[in-house]
Amino acid sequence: MAETMNGLKRTNYCTELTIDNIGKEVVVAGWVQKIRNLGNLIFVDLRDRSGILQLAFDDATAREVFGKAETLRGEYVIMAKGVVRKREAVNNDIKTGQIEIFVAELRILGKAQTPPFEITDTTNVKEELRLKYRYLDLRRSEMQHAIQMRHKIVKVARDYYDEHDFLEIETPILIKSTPEGARDYLVPSRVHEGKFYALPQSPQLYKQLLMLSGFDRYLQIARCFRDEDLRADRQPEFTQIDLEMSFADEEDIMSTNEGFMKRVMQEVLGVEIETPFRRIPYSEAMNRYGSDKPDTRFGLELVDLSDVLAKTEFKVFSGAISGGGSVRAINVKDGAHQLSRKEIDKLTDFVKTYKAKGLAYTRLTEDGETSSFEKFLTEGEKSAIREKLGAEKGDVLLVVADSNNNVVYDSLGALRCELADRLGLIQKGTFDLLWVTDFPLFEYSEEENRYMAKHHPFTMPKVEDVDMVEKDPAHCLARAYDMVMNGCEIGGGSVRINDPELQERMFKALGFTMEDAKEKFGFLIDAYKYGAPPHSGMAFGLDRLVMLMLEKDSIRDVIAFPKVQNASELMSQCPNTVEDKSLRELHIKIDVQAEPEA
Repeated sequence: MAETMNGLKRTNYCTELTIDNIGKEVVVAGWVQKIRNLGNLIFVDLRDRSGILQLAFDDATAREVFGKAETLRGEYVIMAKGVVRKREAVNNDIKTGQIEIFVAELRILGKAQTPPFEITDTTNVKEELRLKYRYLDLRRSEMQHAIQMRHKIVKVARDYYDEHDFLEIETPILIKSTPEGARDYLVPSRVHEGKFYALPQSPQLYKQLLMLSGFDRYLQIARCFRDEDLRADRQPEFTQIDLEMSFADEEDIMSTNEGFMKRVMQEVLGVEIETPFRRIPYSEAMNRYGSDKPDTRFGLELVDLSDVLAKTEFKVFSGAISGGGSVRAINVKDGAHQLSRKEIDKLTDFVKTYKAKGLAYTRLTEDGETSSFEKFLTEGEKSAIREKLGAEKGDVLLVVADSNNNVVYDSLGALRCELADRLGLIQKGTFDLLWVTDFPLFEYSEEENRYMAKHHPFTMPKVEDVDMVEKDPAHCLARAYDMVMNGCEIGGGSVRINDPELQERMFKALGFTMEDAKEKFGFLIDAYKYGAPPHSGMAFGLDRLVMLMLEKDSIRDVIAFPKVQNASELMSQCPNTVEDKSLRELHIKIDVQAEPEA
């Protein structure tokens, strides 16, 4: 039977103790990381959330205590009382490597079975197993550090925005389902038969209503939910640092949030960043980097070859240009010795996942030239391409052509990042922060056969484009902005529409009848009639911000209990079925269709 603390109280975390504490009696508690039994000498590595501390038992230890130490096993939960003393053999690999605790009293508070994997940062097991036993995985110092750093980032956010007069206000979790976003998670109502709540994809409407309510600076560490396909930096439930400001424009938002980033990087990582951040218009970001969240820590910029190939007879290129698309390329400087034909074939398969039909190439090696397309061009076209790309011996030219510019941008934008990773072009520990501005207000949906809001329906158009909202939506720009770090969007927002007449025009441009708009957004439309101040806002993706600051590969590494690719949680095995009684109370009957036999 496990012992109890029975009056013992922890006095210190493990790594709080230093050589300055030598001779002090302390009480520490945690898990057994490792035991070294040398016969008449036992050393135990004790682990708590702060790190490792050595406990020592020797000939001078009371026999009862020594005997108890002999029974210890990995992951036992213990509490030890003793005196801090200097270690004979210093361990420079841990923070407490100069000291140890000579134990006078030992309590075994909880015994443990052998865990399914070793609780160390060097454990080499599949992520699925770590997530199944997440409570064990979280004991590892790497995970402990990530969760503690997440806490620090949130604390800095609360402190910083409080100092700038923001009020933290909670908004509802059970809300009305509204269109123009990702798929909602729906919650059936027991009281209102046949009706559903939705979980918020963001607090967007409520934070705008708070501006109408006179709370001119709002903040919330907000939980959000989106039923969408997952990836490394996306989860069905996630957290935003959400904010809104009245009587403020994009300049106010940008300067305020640059200040937050400067503060959080300095306080959490000790990294100084320069402000103000660079600003890149959306069109420039797409043309130079093929992405609206460009990573500018390396080159490999896109070059448009459409003008020098406008009259080419090579149908792959001419068809793309005449079809309204383009031909664009990347010059991989001195890449010929790293990108063999076999490697280029792999890159071809890579761009095909972004709907590109192929990847044309030219390798300019010291031994000669090989190209998949230059034999179809005139000498003048070949020379013009090489001149425009600044091509030299040793370079590799990679070309994508398509009648849909989005395919060209997406494939080459992803390719430049893939190349930077493969070729080691990114220096670890660097942080590249910038704003992308002047986004399109609308984007056309082939599926919906109409224009949809690029950001959301409440985004203010550029002043000079207000008259284009209905007449020329394809060329209407938004007063929207995204903050980008290392090629990832970490936050975004916009100036909001506060004019009811303009909001009505926006709904019409999006294909809503006023009846539809009132059905979905009636409470907001009505609120605007009573005086809406100019307001602007933004939200940071907290999970993504923590991931990037800690240079992790996935947001699952900075979330305590994440979901996996299919939106399930391996540890608790949710989602799962519920009792028929619960369904009856919700007036729901489930008819699961069997999969057809092959």
